[in-house]
Amino acid sequence: MKKEEKTRRTCEKIIQAATVEFGMKSYETASLNTICSENNISKGLIYHNFQNKDELYLICVKRCYDELTSHMQKTVFESDNVRENLEKILKERQKFFEEYPHYKNIFFNSILLPPGHLIKKLKEIRSEYDNYLKRQYIDLVGEMNLRQGVSVERATQYLMTFQEMYNGYFRERYGENKDFETLVKTHETKLSELLDIMLYGIAVKDKGEE
Repeated sequence: MKKEEKTRRTCEKIIQAATVEFGMKSYETASLNTICSENNISKGLIYHNFQNKDELYLICVKRCYDELTSHMQKTVFESDNVRENLEKILKERQKFFEEYPHYKNIFFNSILLPPGHLIKKLKEIRSEYDNYLKRQYIDLVGEMNLRQGVSVERATQYLMTFQEMYNGYFRERYGENKDFETLVKTHETKLSELLDIMLYGIAVKDKGEE
């Protein structure tokens, strides 16, 4: 076996082991020692191929987003109904995480519990996924009968801003309740409902306001 191939296989083994570790724990609680002990990998081998825990974590996060984005890009929208298509986006994401449960934990930890010193790099990593969502929002909003003065661009920006505010709200909620699994479940359950409210409002205008 050539040296390059051996190195590639070694790196892949380490990344797969790290994906399991980060896929079960937060960045803070994940441990290189556990990766080593449970996979018969020496710590020296890890540091020979990767700079540190941060680099290994970011590689796992990037794989998560790359594979999720690739999956989402294959989504076929068969309905003209905006509400149904929004539901389709969320269901396709849930379907991906059902198939790859470790990525689910990595994804939501990167959004809801990101390590502070890596926030900028995590934002760069998720940019392609965010751009995919933005393109979908533009297409969906473009099919709606928008209020006067609200452009497709402006409405799309509202949705992207809402997404960030929504995630920020749940980051604060984690400080109140350490049950991460429940937090993620609530995040996904409420997201569809709140997107619907944002698009269609919560009140019917009085006749005098029309």
